[in-house]
Parts: sequence; C-alpha cells; structure tokens
Amino acid sequence: MTKHQTRIDARFAELKKEKRKALITFVTAGDPDIETSKGILVDLVKAGADIIELGMPFSDPMADGPAIQASSQRALKAGQNMIKTLEVVRDFRAHDDVTPIVLMGYYNPIYVYGNERFIQDAKAAGVDGLIVVDVPPEADDELCLPALKAGLNFIRLATPTTDEGRLPAVLRNTSGFVYYVSITGITGAAAPVVNDVHNQVKRIKGETPLPVVVGFGVRTGEQARAIGKGADGVVVGSAIVSAIEKSLGSKGQATASTRKGVTELVRELSSALRAD
Repeated sequence: MTKHQTRIDARFAELKKEKRKALITFVTAGDPDIETSKGILVDLVKAGADIIELGMPFSDPMADGPAIQASSQRALKAGQNMIKTLEVVRDFRAHDDVTPIVLMGYYNPIYVYGNERFIQDAKAAGVDGLIVVDVPPEADDELCLPALKAGLNFIRLATPTTDEGRLPAVLRNTSGFVYYVSITGITGAAAPVVNDVHNQVKRIKGETPLPVVVGFGVRTGEQARAIGKGADGVVVGSAIVSAIEKSLGSKGQATASTRKGVTELVRELSSALRAD
C-alpha cells in the first residue's frame, strides 16, 4: 500500500461523510490542444467532477473505443507527449491542490519515458494515482510496487470475467479504489445492465475495503444515477470525449463551444449523482 494518505483517499473519505457518490471524469491530455486541455480540467472541477482521470495519449489504445482512440490521435497530432502531459498536471496543481488526478493509459509511453523517471516526475507534478490497463498483477515489480512506494495509488480494473480465482491477484496491491469495468469489450461500446453491475460491485466489495467505482458505457445523468446507487462512484469518459469531438471546427480545432459542451455534460452528470 502507499505510505501515506493520498488525495484520492481523502476525497473518498470526504464523500463518505457527505453520503455522496464520486463523479470521476476522463479526458485525454492535450485533446484537442494543450491549452484547451488545461482549461477543460479546471472546467471539470467547477462542473462537479470529484476525481479526474487524465488519459496519456498513445497511438494504439487497444481497450478504447473509437471516441477515446480519436481523442488520443488528436492529442498526438497536436504534439502531446509525456512531458507535456505532466505539464498539464503541474499547471492544474498551481491552482488546485485538492482534486485527485489519476493518469490512465498504457505501459508503452511510460516504458519509453523510463519507469523510475516517470514515477518521480509524476509524483513531483502532483499526480495521485495510476491506471495502466496492460500491466497485469504478475508484473507488479515492474511499475506497481515502485509507484506505491513513491506514494502513488495504483488502481486496477476488475471486469465481468474476473472470477473468484483471479480477483485476489487483482486486489492484492491495488490502492485508492477499484475500477469495475461494467461491460466486456471496448470503452463506450454499450450500456451496462444496472442490476448485474450492482451484484458484481457487491461481490468485489466483499473482498476489499476499497471504494469500488464503475465505468465503461455510462453516458447520461440518468445512467450515472442508476449505477451510482450500487457503487461508490461512476466514471464517465467516452461521452465527455465525444462532446469535445462534436464541438471542434472543420480542421479539428477547439471552438467557443468546446469547453462549454464539456461543462454542460459534467454538470448534468454531477447533478444526477447528487440528486439523492
């Protein structure tokens, strides 16, 4: 486990006290450009996001659907890289020292940057946790354990196919929260079945004291509220990234409605989760 309480731990403790579910929002760093991306992070918090997942752009995001793949491509085309992604976090931390930020993505860009350097620089920038979808528990020595030692949460995914034999390995070195993937397949592909999700969350919570949040397929306030009734939080990514894409100009550039569209959607999601 991490050596001390992180911003993620503090946020979930606060939410528990308020009897409220977490709204976790995903956007890709540098989409559609670095300055707009920095502004969007500020907007997310103002609109009601409790935790931000910041995607590390990668050319082959295999677990992601078309919307998030396209956001990665836009960011890379605009020149986004790991140095600039950490710059986005540093910029955010200059005026927000409370909202947790989780870097999410794939191992390749971290490996290229250098594991030790990445952990050190991520921590210094103000990152709180990591979700690296293609590093299995069998490779914990590679990234997970050094990250935990540095005080970063390492968050793992559980899926509908994570059975009783596999779950203990998934949970062993997980910290911060557990991310339950509500559907099999890629991000944004389908809508989750609420009762199935609640049963799975209950099963996972029987094996860990950590908060369990649900993502993949949640697109509307109504869905977020329904899923949130049986979980500690809800993750929304593809819907937000799609809102960014729809707002862009003919050459893929940000427009006056880009940040506005994100704010409106996140406000709707936040209001729905707070309705109870």
